[in-house]
Amino acid sequence: MARIITSEGKDVTDFATIRNRLARLGITLNAWSAPAGARAQELLAKQSLADAEKEELLGSVEQRFEQLKREKGYQTRDMIVIHEGIPNLKEMLAKFEKIHYHTDDEVRYILAGRGYFGFVEPDGGQFLLEVSAGDYINVPANTEHWFEMRDSKRIKAVRYFIDTSGWTPVYTERSMAAFA
Repeated sequence: MARIITSEGKDVTDFATIRNRLARLGITLNAWSAPAGARAQELLAKQSLADAEKEELLGSVEQRFEQLKREKGYQTRDMIVIHEGIPNLKEMLAKFEKIHYHTDDEVRYILAGRGYFGFVEPDGGQFLLEVSAGDYINVPANTEHWFEMRDSKRIKAVRYFIDTSGWTPVYTERSMAAFA
């Protein structure tokens, strides 16, 4: 379940309040159930997945992809599996831990684990959004944000794309607020 962490150290856990705050930035947040079958649970519990296992897990949420293709025009999807055993993980994640934007939507459906999106508000204020299993988030193109794992060790998420070339980060010069 999503949670907002403010730079003042306050937590917001009411889903409607979180959703409304994100909506002011054009961000969509939905609560979708994560796959519940025994095989899906087995795959979600694994640290890493082979390509065939990723495809199997993607198949368990294919109805979501079909819905997003119809409603939003997404053309492709893949699965990202981040875990503590990935070589050079810190370097890989560092490119997303700076404030940036993309020229295409950044869309994630979290199936397991958790991560943190940071957002910049129109007044320059910043906050973190913790996402975990069942959270679907659509960060519109050109929205300033960042992503970090913080204390989390693992996340499995489906990424949806209209055009993967629009997903390259464009860094801004904005400084990030400090979060406890």
